[in-house]
Amino acid sequence: MSRRIEIELTSLRSDGTWTWRAAGAREPKGILQPSVLPQESKTGDVLKVEADFDIDGITILGVVQGRVKVDKVETITLKGNDKPFEAVTQQLARKEKNDRGDRRDRPARSDRPSRDGARDGARDGARDGARAGTGPDRRPRRDGAPTTATDKTRSPRRPHFEAPPELPQRPRAKRLKPLNVNRKAVLSELPEEQRSIAELALQGMQTVRQRIKDANLALAEQGKPIMPEQAVVQMAENLLPRLRVAEWLDRAQSAKRDLAELDLGDLRSVVSAASDPLIERSENCRELIAELRSGLTARAEQDYQNWLQDIEASLGVGRIVRALKLSGQPPKAGAIFPDELGRRLAVATSLSLVSDAPNERWIAVLEAVAFAPIRSQIIVTSKPEVLSVELTKTVQRLSALIPQIALALGVEVTASSHTPKPLRAVRPPAKKLPPKPPATPAAVSPKPVLEAVVVAPEAPVEPEVEATIENEQTPVVTEVVEVEATIENEQTPVVTEVVEDVLVEPTVD
Repeated sequence: MSRRIEIELTSLRSDGTWTWRAAGAREPKGILQPSVLPQESKTGDVLKVEADFDIDGITILGVVQGRVKVDKVETITLKGNDKPFEAVTQQLARKEKNDRGDRRDRPARSDRPSRDGARDGARDGARDGARAGTGPDRRPRRDGAPTTATDKTRSPRRPHFEAPPELPQRPRAKRLKPLNVNRKAVLSELPEEQRSIAELALQGMQTVRQRIKDANLALAEQGKPIMPEQAVVQMAENLLPRLRVAEWLDRAQSAKRDLAELDLGDLRSVVSAASDPLIERSENCRELIAELRSGLTARAEQDYQNWLQDIEASLGVGRIVRALKLSGQPPKAGAIFPDELGRRLAVATSLSLVSDAPNERWIAVLEAVAFAPIRSQIIVTSKPEVLSVELTKTVQRLSALIPQIALALGVEVTASSHTPKPLRAVRPPAKKLPPKPPATPAAVSPKPVLEAVVVAPEAPVEPEVEATIENEQTPVVTEVVEVEATIENEQTPVVTEVVEDVLVEPTVD
C-alpha cells in the first residue's frame, strides 16, 4: 500500500544510489534510485514522495510535485462621482414651555371645587383606605387569601449546613535535593579525555553507545577516522562503579541533612538504592547506610502515628470527608488501619448520608468513601429526596467499589464496571499578566576594553564564569570553559568562546 511521506536525502553512495530517512527522524530509512529524483537533488533536500510499504521494506515510487502557490491579490475598485458633495444639515425647533397657548380669554369656572382641597382629600382618603384595606377602588379579596405580606406562606428553606472548624495542617515534607560534591571530586581526578565519557556513563550505557554511533556517523560523513566503539564502551564500564558510588553519596548526604523533614518516598528511594553491591562494599558508605536505615524505620513509625492522629482529629470535629480521604492515603502501602477507628469512621459516615442532605454533600462523601479502607462497612439507611443527574453519574462511576450503596440508591451495578480512579482537583485558570511596555533603548557608549584569560578547566561538568565588574550592568557570557574577566568600563562586553570536543560532546545534567 502506497502513501505519501516526507524524506530527507542523507548521502550519495558510490554506486549512484541515494540514502534517505524520514524528515526530522532517524527511522524509517532506506535506499532509492537516482532516477526518481530531480536532477538538482543534493544532500539535505527534503522531498515529498510516494512510498510503497510492504513486507520487504519501503520502496520509493516517485517524487510528488507540490502545488504551485499562486499569489492572488484581491482589490477593490473605487469609482468616483462627478456630482458635487452637499453636507446634510438640520435645525431643531426650540420647544416652548407652554404649547397650549394663552388661556386667559377663557371664563372662570366657579362651580369646580378647589384644587388644593380635592388633592389633599384624595391623598388622605387613599392613605386611609390603604391602611384599613377598604379603599373605594380596592377589589374584594378572595376567601382565605392573605391580607398582609407577613401572612403569605414562605417556601421551605434549604437545610443549612454548618462547616466544621478548620484544623491546622502539617507542613509539607521537603523534597530531596542532592548535592554534587562527590561526583565533582571523582570527575576532577579523571584525565581530560575521560571526563566526557564519565558524564555520559552516569546517564546509562545505552546513552554512551548511542552517542558513539552518532559521533562516528558524523565523522564518517566528514571523511575523518571514527572512534573505536568497543574501547570507549569498555572505558565507560570501568568508570561507572566509582561514579555510581559518588552519585549515591551525594543523595545520601543530602538525605541525612534533612532526615527529620525529608519526604518519606525520597528517603525510601535512597535506602533502596543502597542495596547495590557496589555501594554496600564501599567503606565510605557502610556507616551512612546504617544511619539512613535506622532513620527510615523511625520516620515510618512517626508518620504512621501522625496519620492516625490526623484522622482522629478530623473525626473529632466532624470533618468526615477529610477523615475518609486521609484513611485512603496511608504513609506506607499496606499499613494496617485500626478496627476501632474504622468502626467509628464507618458509623459517622453512615449517619452523614441522610435524606435531607443536599446532593453535593452526597457526592463529596461518596467520592471519599469509594477509596477508603472502610467502604464495605458503609450502610445507607435513607435515600436523598431528589436524586440529581450528577449524583446518579457519580454512583454509576463508583459502583464497582461501593456496590451496596449503588443498590440502596437504585442504581444498577453492571459486571463490566471497571475500577475508577480518584478525581483530580481542577485548578483555576492562571490570570494572564499584561504585556510589559517596551524598554527604551540605551545610549550608545564606546567599545570597552576586554582582558580575558582562558584557563584549562579541572572539572568541566558545568560551565562556570567568574567575572569582576565595576559597574551595575551584568555581562553576558557564552562559553564552554572558565573565563576570568576584569572590565573597567561603564558597559559590559559579551564574551563568546566555544571549544569543540572531537570525541564525544559532554552532556551536563
